[in-house]
Amino acid sequence: MRKGNRSGAAQAPDGGRPLWRQRDFAVFWGAQTLSVLGDSFALIALPLLVLEATGSVARMGLLTAVGGAAAVLAAVFAGTVVDRVDRRRLLVTCDLVRMALYGVIPLVWAFGPRIWLLYTVLPLCEAVGMFFAVGYVTVVRGLVGTGRLTEANGLLNATAAAAGVLGPPCAGLVAAWTGPAAAIAVDAASFAASAVCLRLVRLRARAGDDMPAPARGTVGQDLRTGVAFLRHHPLLRSLTVLLFGFSFLTLGLNDLVIYHLKHDLGHDDGAVGTVLGAGALGTIAGSLLVARIRRLFGFGAAWIGATALCGLACAGLGRADTVPAVAGLSAVFLAGVGVAGTCSMSLRQEVTPEHLLGRVTSAYWTLQYSAAPAGAALLTWAAERWGTAPAALTAGATCVLLALTALVTPVRRA
Repeated sequence: MRKGNRSGAAQAPDGGRPLWRQRDFAVFWGAQTLSVLGDSFALIALPLLVLEATGSVARMGLLTAVGGAAAVLAAVFAGTVVDRVDRRRLLVTCDLVRMALYGVIPLVWAFGPRIWLLYTVLPLCEAVGMFFAVGYVTVVRGLVGTGRLTEANGLLNATAAAAGVLGPPCAGLVAAWTGPAAAIAVDAASFAASAVCLRLVRLRARAGDDMPAPARGTVGQDLRTGVAFLRHHPLLRSLTVLLFGFSFLTLGLNDLVIYHLKHDLGHDDGAVGTVLGAGALGTIAGSLLVARIRRLFGFGAAWIGATALCGLACAGLGRADTVPAVAGLSAVFLAGVGVAGTCSMSLRQEVTPEHLLGRVTSAYWTLQYSAAPAGAALLTWAAERWGTAPAALTAGATCVLLALTALVTPVRRA
């Protein structure tokens, strides 16, 4: 890379070749698919372990809240680390740590339920996962170039969702046959496979590597650097505020769906896996269509429409009284998340200077998810106290209001 080449990150590293034919992106793609396939097992198994041992949706929501709080805390530090270390080594280390942590659960559970273990392991895994997520966001642009970010993120999200289609039904079956703890072992193995794949990825020099290294500031200074960039960028500032509300309202929705299926409708673990697997088809559809939708309608219309769709689907989930209805609404909700999430991630990668990308991503997620754990606890507590229908309706209607609010922000004109 020539010194001073400011457009280095904007050039597609392998020209116009299809992304799936570019070796490093393809290997990276495979690693993420394996990791998400295992994660889909944990998505089912951890709430089922809590519900099996306690019978309480509030305890499920509390576990989600504790994990979310750990992720928020880790996000404060993640940008500082990611902008200063070898990013591939960081990703591999995060996978290996999560492999070890999740591997402890089935070993201990073989001697009897230990709820305290879940409240220890999940926060640690969520914290490590946040470091991984920030690092993951920062390397995609170097693999594909700025011009193909939406396409690449769409492919990554689509195959992650495809793994999610297979994972939840399999996790439900494993949980039904051998217990939820066995499904966690699959998750641990998937992180080992992902780490091996990531070792094979050749990450190119970052576009900012010909610039002086970031000054060795404190964590607080680095976080303020990221926050300052968001504050002075009108579009990112508006998105951060809107996503703060959206995350608060929806982080506990997965627990709500599981509780609704098992407690309200009386279905077994297999039905839970089937519904979540079918719902992941929505993510595939949204992720595969997002690049085309953004080109046709622009960022603003795509993001606002997708967020409103999420709210409408969420509002109806609590009143859906059959497995197909719950699966259909879950698919619609996740399709909206796929479109809105991929659009916002790609935009942030496009407009942030490379040497700030880790700190800006860290600040963005810290602010976005700072209240989400409390929201998850509140949503599940409300569902246990007043029922899933009013809880889901309230959350969904508020999401629609957020989408309408976006019409008077820079998001509409983006």
